[in-house]
Amino acid sequence: MTIDLTGRVAIVTGAGGGLGKAHAMALAARGARVVVNDFGGAADGSGGSPAAAQAVIDAIVAAGGEAIAHGASVTDRDGVADMVGNTLDRWGRVDILVNNAGILRDKSFAKMPLEDFAAVVDVHLMGAVNCTKTVWEPMRAQGYGRIVMTTSSSGLFGNFGQANYAAAKMALVGLMQTLGLEGAKYDIRVNCLAPTGATRMMEGLLPPEAMALLAPERVSPALLALVADHAPTRTILCTGAGSVEAAHVSLTQGIHLGDADDASEAILARLPEVTDRLGDTLPREAFDQSRLELEKAGYRPAEAG
Repeated sequence: MTIDLTGRVAIVTGAGGGLGKAHAMALAARGARVVVNDFGGAADGSGGSPAAAQAVIDAIVAAGGEAIAHGASVTDRDGVADMVGNTLDRWGRVDILVNNAGILRDKSFAKMPLEDFAAVVDVHLMGAVNCTKTVWEPMRAQGYGRIVMTTSSSGLFGNFGQANYAAAKMALVGLMQTLGLEGAKYDIRVNCLAPTGATRMMEGLLPPEAMALLAPERVSPALLALVADHAPTRTILCTGAGSVEAAHVSLTQGIHLGDADDASEAILARLPEVTDRLGDTLPREAFDQSRLELEKAGYRPAEAG
């Protein structure tokens, strides 16, 4: 099952370096025409320069691929609309969107200015929303789309000093879940990638030998799997150092307490039963929780009325 992206058009945000550059290069190597989007800012979002994006374009073209650059910030809706409009004018379609752009402003929550919280959420979450909203109708019209949200283990599992980043990254999982449902009839598949890559966001956190194992290029194979014709949908892949795992948001079987006066105390006393993972499920939609709880309460739809 060779992944051939010949004829596909991909937009990769934050593609001027690190993971975004590796993704853009990998997509181009498989035949995709690539829009290299990068505002050119520093890791905290300050500044801006087209030089990084142009260097990626030059590398793709030198390798025989086709690519163009666009410097819109993902937080600029008009700029995003211009990027997508230019792509449609040039190539007639958008098949793949990789929401990779991001910034960091790490501090413990007690010391974090709310402006830093909002800025990180704006880039990671609203940036992905802006880009996805703009390609959504073209993808629906053509009956095909592959969208990848870049989530993080910081969002999935928490990380000290990254309340803003973690909140935005977990929000992207919820966005994926709903858009995966809404896009299914149009063959728009939406997934999440939680990478571990040696990028500027990781500088100073690990020794050189570990950073060498975490080369960004070792993340991109999972990205390609999530944008292929046979890609899954609503899947969270975690990947780094040549390994790949899956993360899940699951629902345990739990317990039924009815309306007992001491229900709150019983929950605490029986918490190990409530949290027992044996027989847990992966809900398809939000109403699956309601179904489970109604069934445990003795309700059966066929008996209604």
